[in-house]
Amino acid sequence: MCLFAIFAFATCGGYSGGLRLSVDCANKSESDLNIDIAFAYPFRLHQVNFDAPTCEGKRREKLSLIGDFSSSAEFFVTIAVFAFLYSLAATVVYIFFQNKYRENNRGPLIDFIVTVVFSFLWLVGSSAWAKGLSDVKIATDPDEVLLLMSACKHQSNKCLPVRSPVMSSLNTSVVFGFLNFILWAGNIWFVFKETGWHSSGQRHPAGAMEKQSSSYSQGGYNQDSYGPTSGYSQPGTYGQVGEYSQQQGYGQSGPTSFANQI
Repeated sequence: MCLFAIFAFATCGGYSGGLRLSVDCANKSESDLNIDIAFAYPFRLHQVNFDAPTCEGKRREKLSLIGDFSSSAEFFVTIAVFAFLYSLAATVVYIFFQNKYRENNRGPLIDFIVTVVFSFLWLVGSSAWAKGLSDVKIATDPDEVLLLMSACKHQSNKCLPVRSPVMSSLNTSVVFGFLNFILWAGNIWFVFKETGWHSSGQRHPAGAMEKQSSSYSQGGYNQDSYGPTSGYSQPGTYGQVGEYSQQQGYGQSGPTSFANQI
């Protein structure tokens, strides 16, 4: 992740580009065929000034580009720099301070929270910079800049774009921004597994199964312990039945002998 963070802030923070315009006046002596406009990070375009001919004698007008997109660009670069520093520090802790990292489970919990925060920041920062880059492209479009010149409002003068700014590195910075978001968001699960929340979540079902198995085994043991007693009591029950049958037989013999006597 350190490498991707470096690419993100390097491709954005180190950008410098420019465009070139041509104004061909009806009076050729007043023309300027090479108007160079340079701009760079942090894209405060309203501070980028340039001179353009008015095609009205030797008088020239001072113009500036439109827009200030420094907030989204600086926010994106700041996230990339801090993400790089944290990744570097975390790598050192993982390698050299593994015991302290796992002590009291504070290290994994802090790492988990920071990872979630950086994932959110990468998503917000990349989205904001993608919108900012789109606005920068519009503000630095040569056709849009030509509309700012008063000489280009007259059909007798010819205003043409000579060179457009190259935005490939800025496009790359947006791509690396969203790649960093994917990496940090995917790392949330691996960091979560190191926390106590994941381990405690696995312990509770196991403890519940152990309780169920122990209670089941106790119930089986009680049944076995009562089995011989109940089995022992059954002969006594049969004995009572036998005695009852004997009494019944004795009761029946009385009436029989009485009938014989009669």
